[in-house]
Amino acid sequence: MAVSLMNSSSGFAWPLPGNGGPSPRVETASSQNATNSDPNTASLSDAESDQENGMVTGPTRADGTPMAAEEIQYLEQLKQTDRAVRQHEMAHQVVGGPYTGSASYEYEIGPDGKRYAVAGEVSIDYGPVPGDPQATIEKMQTVIAAAMAPADPSPKDYQVAAQARQYLLEAKLEAAMQRSEMEQARSSGAATTPPAEQAA
Repeated sequence: MAVSLMNSSSGFAWPLPGNGGPSPRVETASSQNATNSDPNTASLSDAESDQENGMVTGPTRADGTPMAAEEIQYLEQLKQTDRAVRQHEMAHQVVGGPYTGSASYEYEIGPDGKRYAVAGEVSIDYGPVPGDPQATIEKMQTVIAAAMAPADPSPKDYQVAAQARQYLLEAKLEAAMQRSEMEQARSSGAATTPPAEQAA
C-alpha cells in the first residue's frame, strides 16, 4: 500500500512529535508572525505552541509515547489494510450463506500495540451434491457468486469460482441427461400402452 492510499487529512490531523517539525497549527501561527511585527503576538503564539506540543493529541505507541511521522503513516496503512481485508472476507460470507465458514485472519501488531488483519480467508464448501444435479446447480451458482463477491477477488477466489463453474457445467449436463431419459421413458411408455386403455 502506498502513501497515496492514505486519507489526505490523516497525516495532518495530529502534531508530529519526534520529527523535529512543528504542527500545522504552529506553522500557521509562524506565518502570521512573519507578517506581524508585534513581539507580544509572537511570544503568545510560541507559548501556545509549546503548550500544544506538550499535550499528546496524536496516536501513541503501546507505552504511551507519541509516534513518529513514519509510524503514523504505517499505522494508517495498517488500518486501511485491516478494513479492506475484513470487508473482503465479509463479502464472501454474506453471499455464500450456508456454504461458507467463519473468517480467519492473519494479524500484524501496529506501532500502537493493537492487532490489525493483514490477510484472511473464509472456508467455502464447493463440492457437488451427490446424486442431485439440480441441487448442485443451485449450490454452484451461490458458490461462484460468493467467490466473486469482493470488489477485488484474489487468485484463490478465481480458482474456487473456476472449479465451481466446472461442477456447474457437469451438473447441467447430468440434469439434461436425466430429463432426456425421463422423456424417452414417458414416450416409450405411451407407445406400448394398448389402444383400449388409451380410450378409457
